[in-house]
Amino acid sequence: MHSFGDVVLSKIQFSDTFEVKRRPVLVLFKEHGNIVVAGITSNLDMKGIKLTKKEGAMKESIIKLNYIFTISEEMVEKFLFKVPKGKKESIKRELFNKFE
Repeated sequence: MHSFGDVVLSKIQFSDTFEVKRRPVLVLFKEHGNIVVAGITSNLDMKGIKLTKKEGAMKESIIKLNYIFTISEEMVEKFLFKVPKGKKESIKRELFNKFE
């Protein structure tokens, strides 16, 4: 069972190709066997919320709140870590601001 703040390793099919890659994603919420996630990248030039090694990332990364998509539960390969409470609050604020 995955919940908001979990970072999981998932199979991701990119929209511009039929290629499937394994990538870390941040779980936003789960409903009816589907999981809504935000992409995570190690490209620090991208915009988003920084995720550090100290917080659990394998390398300094960016949570891309402009890259949100739905995956099936079966696409999740494994749980990696849970982001700290303070970071979860930052993510909620940033998501909320996108709706204004």
